Amino acid sequence: MNIRDVEDQHEVDVYPRRDVVLVRGYGSKLYDENGKEYIDCASNIGVSLLGHGNPIIAQTLHDQYLTLANCYSMFYNDIRAKLVEKLASIAPSGLSRVFLCNSGTEAVEAALKFARSTTGKNRTGIVCAIRGFHGKTMGSLAATWDPKYHEPFLPMLQGFTHIPFNNIEKLQEAVMENTSAVLLEVVQGEGGVRVGDKQFFQEVRRLCTERGILLIIDEVQTGFGRTGTLWACEQYVTPDILCCAKAIAGGVPMGAVLCSDKIHVPKRSHTSTFGGNPLACAAALASINIIQRERLPARAATLGEYLQKNLKEINSPRIKEIRGLGLMIGIELQEKADPYVKMLMDKGIIVLMAGPNMIRLLPPLVITKEEIDTVIHALNEVLC
Repeated sequence: MNIRDVEDQHEVDVYPRRDVVLVRGYGSKLYDENGKEYIDCASNIGVSLLGHGNPIIAQTLHDQYLTLANCYSMFYNDIRAKLVEKLASIAPSGLSRVFLCNSGTEAVEAALKFARSTTGKNRTGIVCAIRGFHGKTMGSLAATWDPKYHEPFLPMLQGFTHIPFNNIEKLQEAVMENTSAVLLEVVQGEGGVRVGDKQFFQEVRRLCTERGILLIIDEVQTGFGRTGTLWACEQYVTPDILCCAKAIAGGVPMGAVLCSDKIHVPKRSHTSTFGGNPLACAAALASINIIQRERLPARAATLGEYLQKNLKEINSPRIKEIRGLGLMIGIELQEKADPYVKMLMDKGIIVLMAGPNMIRLLPPLVITKEEIDTVIHALNEVLC
């Protein structure tokens, strides 16, 4: 079987493909069909926080599948109860309620609906940020800024306003009497690894509290230790609603919305067949326990600082700026990044882009210092 031909023939052609067939992974390494080894600095766009092939997650999934894999939330379930209790215990202060779903875009969709149901029918406006990315289902797509994603699906859901990130004055102008919520990322991932300004976020929090507006923080990419703390917003503000997914369940599809008690949602108004299934809940419990036991947020802070420091020492006229938080780092170039992404793959390093000129690094938090040194050496060779 020619794997490339089969996927090209039968899959809907919506993904820009790289010319590699990945078949196996362990730790921070990936392997293609020919056995070539790669250091993974993409983590499946932030999913594989624990790396690949974690034996604890594997055993947990095996045991739970043989016990009970699915259980719709009209019934109570022991593993689900343990997970929501765990999430409430580690959530930012005041976020004691949990809605479980299957992905980041679903978490954002739920948050938007929860905000509107809480603030009422006369308050439908949502303020978001330019370059913000929140998913590609219809509600989250309207919150996502980039017009290229909107074009095939116009008209968009109405009521969304986009302001420049970190601009307090434009935020104040955008907030109206009908504003229901402000939805932001603390670090814009797809938007170019742009780090939020603390003063801006503190003003967002003050304004939302003063005017009865809900603050939604999208931690789909930043949650569970990626930025050096369990939640990126810990370094900034406490939201009313927090969206998370990607790294929550050790690679198993899952999302969650963490809410304060002020959030009101009518019964049956928003449900999910697979949301909170015991299989994913068991994986999430195991994943969170590993993250805490191995102190992975602190590891991300230390290794991220080391990586940024060494990247800034690369003397290349191609590099415009290095920015990031923890192990979420962007290298902005003076030119298109795509050729350098391909050259890095040839050298056995898989990275992401975040805009045409940005190389984005999202390695697993279990990556070793020696592997990071290999990545730095490859970047130095490619960019100099």
